[in-house]
This record gives sequence, C-alpha cells and structure tokens, in this order.
Amino acid sequence: MSNFSKVSIQNEARTELHDALGLTGAEVSVNILPKGASVPFVHAHKQNEEIYGVLEGEGTAYIDGETIKLTAGDWLRVAPAAKRRFSASETSGIKYICIQVKANSLEQYTAADATIE
Repeated sequence: MSNFSKVSIQNEARTELHDALGLTGAEVSVNILPKGASVPFVHAHKQNEEIYGVLEGEGTAYIDGETIKLTAGDWLRVAPAAKRRFSASETSGIKYICIQVKANSLEQYTAADATIE
C-alpha cells in the first residue's frame, strides 16, 4: 500500500474525500452551490467541529440564528453544537471546502509533529 493517495475532482455539487482518499482522521468535502441555492437542512454535530474555507463566490452562513456573510478567502470555524446552514448569494454561486475533525483532538501540529530528515 502506498503512503499517499491522489484524486482529481470535477465541478460536482458535493465531493466527499473520505472514501476517495482513504482519510482516517478527518472528513473533507468540496461543495458548490449555484446562485440562490442553499443546503436544504440545518445541522449540528455531536463531536466534530467544522472548518469552512470559501474558495470562490459569495454567500451566507446561518449559525445559531446569526447570519454571517462569506466571500472568497474567508475561513470559518464552527463548534460541534452550533446549528448551521449555508447558502449562495442571489447573484453569485459559492464554492467552499469543509474540513470536519473531532473537536479538541489536535495534540501536535506543524513542526512539533514533523520528523526532519
């Protein structure tokens, strides 16, 4: 088995990378909403926080009753219990990445977790 996985994704409405890459510590999805569209449900999580990065376009996040405007380049962390839903603006679609990880599970990162050879 190889020490890496690679996949190429197209412009699909939602691509989950868990199965495609064999992820073991996170779920990552790439999402595209056309202008005026929204995720059709509000959701929260039991254990996982989500990190959203807006790659293109603009829209809004509705989090616990608050409306947050989003544009390309914005990043947003959402706690597990927060109730959330995402929408594209009426004039622009939105493309965003969602990274889902278990809250409070990060013990080492960057240089502390690296082995320099």
